[in-house]
Amino acid sequence: MKKSHPIRRVLLASAATVSGIVLLLSLKPASDPAASAQGAAAQETAAAQESPQGGAAAAGTSTVTGAVAQTQYGVVQVRLTVANGKITKAEAVQAPKGGTSDQKTALSVPKLNQEVVATQSADITSVSGASYTSAGYKQSLQSAIDKMKAAGANTAAPSQSSAAAAPAAQAKTVTGDVVSTEYGPVQVRITVAGGKITKAEAVQAPSGGTSDQKTALSIPKLNQEAVAAGSANIDSVSGASYTSGGYKKSLQSALDKAGV
Repeated sequence: MKKSHPIRRVLLASAATVSGIVLLLSLKPASDPAASAQGAAAQETAAAQESPQGGAAAAGTSTVTGAVAQTQYGVVQVRLTVANGKITKAEAVQAPKGGTSDQKTALSVPKLNQEVVATQSADITSVSGASYTSAGYKQSLQSAIDKMKAAGANTAAPSQSSAAAAPAAQAKTVTGDVVSTEYGPVQVRITVAGGKITKAEAVQAPSGGTSDQKTALSIPKLNQEAVAAGSANIDSVSGASYTSGGYKKSLQSALDKAGV
């Protein structure tokens, strides 16, 4: 057949047309906008499903509020924040107020909150000069812990861990001698672990009149400095020299008893 034969030209043209169509069909899926949109939507849906699950796992925190406890000076109510079965925050949502109660609440509640997180229990020490508030706090705290346990928040594990850690560190509590001052007695109690002071507190301090203010001003600073210094070589608080002097003497007595 000659190259210029009409039938040959028709056959070549048909073959070229078929090849072009096949090529277009093979390229279409890769450039199909609908397919791309469906793929993007599927990825967004998967991401949306994963995000809430990750957020829920990260949260893992709940709050429990104890029952209201009545005291001679007003009501006390404690709220706990719990994460992974451990108390991470304690706060008094209600506390005595008005008159001298404002001062006693400001003195006692922060200490009680801090000790709850440290001990992970209601076995905490009453704050000197605020015995009614302390008792009400512990009562509401125990109620909150009971609710927490009933809700399935396992506080046993942290408590057992703390209890196991205490003997390992050979922690012990020693109370110093009572030291009389011009404004009242001072007595210091320390917790010692591994030969170091881990906690200091005044179980007795001057109270009544201006002594309340001076005690509230000086004792927290003295407690903090005793832990930082690890000794009775601490500075007196300006404006509370008698209380500071008595504190240091009782602290030294406690250190002597502890053999530090």
